[in-house]
Amino acid sequence: MFEYLEPDASDNSEPSSLPLPPNSGAKNKGAQSLTPEKVRHLLYGSLVAIDRTIKILHSLGYANPNDWSDPIPVPPNGSEPKHPNEPQTWMAILTKTILIE
Repeated sequence: MFEYLEPDASDNSEPSSLPLPPNSGAKNKGAQSLTPEKVRHLLYGSLVAIDRTIKILHSLGYANPNDWSDPIPVPPNGSEPKHPNEPQTWMAILTKTILIE
């Protein structure tokens, strides 16, 4: 149901997506139109957990590690003071463009 689309060369703000997989049927779609749509992935956790998840997704061929944002520290919940022993939470962001049938 999903196929990947490379962003336009004029769209320099978005990281690259995966190319269309071989034998995806994209050439045989005929008059069926495909609509590009952007999907944003957010990872929250420790730096180690985020790094490991990015490497796993890369090994599966989903996203290049350089396509992710640099880790950003997440501020603690504003209503409660952060406990000194609580680990820092971080997040990383990835935006991909996909084709919707």
